[in-house]
Amino acid sequence: MTAPDGPLAGVRILDAASLLAAPTSVTLLAEYGAEVIKIEQPDGGDTMRRYPPFHDDVSLLWKVIARDRKSVTLNLRRPQGREVFRQLVANCDVVTLNNRPETLTKWGIDFDDLVKVNPRLVMLHVSAYGRTGPYANRPGFARVAEAFAGLTHRTGFAGEEPAQSGYPMLGDGVTGLYGAFAILLALRQRDRTQQPQLIDLGLYETFLRLIEDQIPAYGEDRSVMSRIGNSNPLICPNGLFPTRDGRYVSIPASTEALWRRLVRLMGDDSLLAYDSNPLRIRHRDLIEGKVAAWTQSHDFRDLLQICADAGIACGPVYSVEDIVQDPHIQARGSIVEVEDEDCGKVMLASPAGRFSGFEAQIGTLGPRLGAHTDEVLREVLGYGPDKIALLRDAGDI
Repeated sequence: MTAPDGPLAGVRILDAASLLAAPTSVTLLAEYGAEVIKIEQPDGGDTMRRYPPFHDDVSLLWKVIARDRKSVTLNLRRPQGREVFRQLVANCDVVTLNNRPETLTKWGIDFDDLVKVNPRLVMLHVSAYGRTGPYANRPGFARVAEAFAGLTHRTGFAGEEPAQSGYPMLGDGVTGLYGAFAILLALRQRDRTQQPQLIDLGLYETFLRLIEDQIPAYGEDRSVMSRIGNSNPLICPNGLFPTRDGRYVSIPASTEALWRRLVRLMGDDSLLAYDSNPLRIRHRDLIEGKVAAWTQSHDFRDLLQICADAGIACGPVYSVEDIVQDPHIQARGSIVEVEDEDCGKVMLASPAGRFSGFEAQIGTLGPRLGAHTDEVLREVLGYGPDKIALLRDAGDI
């Protein structure tokens, strides 16, 4: 299920968070050897099990995000269920949670409670707004975080209403990446100091960190960045440009050398007068209009090759069909197929990056609800069959 020789072998994670952000953090770590026990409510399990796309009635999103886990059903709404949870925490390095702070306090499973049973615990708590401040107990999801952090305000075309990003769970993915990074930092600090570590991560904070230009701009002159469509507020030309056959490409002239190269390729000497990026930004409509007219004189595939030969960054705007069929993606192994007991072969993106001394592994995809409850209670906590049966009869597992 996990990579036995991966750099995180020997790290055991209790994933008690639901949906996408914190579980994404855990999935990233599982790819490199961490052992993951997934806690789910007995009555239906994680909400993500009911998210499309589906194979018959099985969520493919669940299969992908919840890969390399053991599923344990545990009723955290019941006192005995929470007691079993604490016992599992005592046997893990990391626990992830995403309940509102007031819920964790009410249930007695907040950080201060859990360090009493595991003084070396690392806890990742993901919430919409973080654990402190006036909004700490407000509910929120990825879309809320995108809007709160300013991304939605900047997405769309000038004079039109704001637009949400094309992927509805972008905030979860960004926070998942940051959460994995934070867990590794906290594990390192725990091992250095022998002290437990709490990670308090708000969904909106990761976007504020990611969108780095808007806050210093406002601090400098109170300017408010808003919607400019497919252009880049920092660089010109930089946007999406049409081709003769109805496709689009992305061309970012991000350096002066690239700009001069593009001008030579276009054969328009009048553009040489715009020899600085600030000047080009002031004449964005003229310059990007000329680039668009030039790209529309070429077909999509021809333009990609022309730009590549000239040393100009030019990327195709791909659909998923294009992605799967692209020879570079195939050669890199960026998409793989994994066998699954419920869905047969499932196609998914492979772990990002390649390492010289180790590699990521995908073992099994998202498990059936409660598939490992007995195994984990027996092997981790030493429960016998009679005790497990009593817990099941009482509705605790």
